[in-house]
Amino acid sequence: MSVPLKRHYFTAAEYYRMADAGILTADDRVELIEGEIIEMSPIGKRHASCVDRINRLLGRLASHAAIVRVQNPVRLSDFSEPQPDVSLLRPRDDFYAAGHPRPDDVLLIVEVADTSADYDRGVKVSLYARSGIPEVWIVDLTEDRIEIYANPSGGEYRDVRSASRGGSVSSNAVAGLTFAAEEILG
Repeated sequence: MSVPLKRHYFTAAEYYRMADAGILTADDRVELIEGEIIEMSPIGKRHASCVDRINRLLGRLASHAAIVRVQNPVRLSDFSEPQPDVSLLRPRDDFYAAGHPRPDDVLLIVEVADTSADYDRGVKVSLYARSGIPEVWIVDLTEDRIEIYANPSGGEYRDVRSASRGGSVSSNAVAGLTFAAEEILG
C-alpha cells in the first residue's frame, strides 16, 4: 500500500526559530519561498557589481523619497520572505526596525540574475505578482537585458517589457525613475 508523503511547509516564525537555534546561520544563503527554504546562488563578481550600480543609481534618485535596501528580506506572507537583490521602499522613520517591509511598503524590487534567471522569472516574479508588488525588474546578465514587470492583476503582471543595451528602463511605479540600460548592465 502506497502512502502519500506529506511535506512540511515552514512559516516565517519557524524559519527564524531555526536561525535562533543555530540550524540556519548567518553564512547560509537561504530564503523562505512559499514555505520552503531555498538555497540561493553564490554572488559572483558581475552580479555584485551590478547590485552596487543599481544601489548607487537608486540612492541618488531616492534621497528622502524612498529607502533603498540591498539583499534584505521582504515579508510577503507568513510563508514567503525572499531577499531580493534591491528593494525600493516607502520611507519610514524607523527604517523598518519594527519589522521587515510588507508588500504595501514596496515600490520596486530588482533581482539580478546571472545563473538564476529562470527561477527568478518563473517562481519569484509570480510570487511578487500574487503579493501585489507593483513592479519587478529582472536584470538578466547572461542575456544582457532588463525585464520590467508591472501592474499586477490576478497573480500576473499585465505589463511586461524589456530593454537591452542602447535602450532605456523606466518605472511605471516610481515617477521619474529612468535609466539607460548600460547604467545598470555596466
